Amino acid sequence: MIPDAEDSLVRPLGPADAPAFHALRLEALRQEPSAFASSYEEEQDTPLATVAKRLAPSPDRCVLGAFDGDHLVGMVGLERENMRKLAHKAWVWGMYVTPAARQHGIGRRLVAEALRYAGDTLRVQRVNLGVNAANVAAVALYRAMDFETYGLERSFLQVDGELFDEFLMVRVLPKSGS
Repeated sequence: MIPDAEDSLVRPLGPADAPAFHALRLEALRQEPSAFASSYEEEQDTPLATVAKRLAPSPDRCVLGAFDGDHLVGMVGLERENMRKLAHKAWVWGMYVTPAARQHGIGRRLVAEALRYAGDTLRVQRVNLGVNAANVAAVALYRAMDFETYGLERSFLQVDGELFDEFLMVRVLPKSGS
């Protein structure tokens, strides 16, 4: 039985988490191909050493994982823009919660932790993301977390000949110390 979000452990992933992260990432790409720009075929042969390197601690990014005991059931990435004039912004990527763990608040908890990390650690002012406009549950989650839609990219993604639009969303964070 999947615990509710308050009973789940959410923490930054590191190199030792590479096998679990890679397995969950491949599940996500296979189960929800229209939710990600990357594909299962593009990532299936990625060496674990490469995945571990991507999970290494960095001052400008993190990948958070949600655990049910020792089992990774959700993940979200967050990365600060790397150009000086854009460094006041970060972007969310790779958000996924395994189907068995949905409807327990884990997605909300992952997004909340990513926003906390964005403000407290990255010290950014804005967090951006893109979400498939047809993914009703994801759009509802982000709107409930005070993300606002600022754009729509038509035909952003093509999966098996089907085109998908993407909402561009932003969450403005409170100024530090307020």
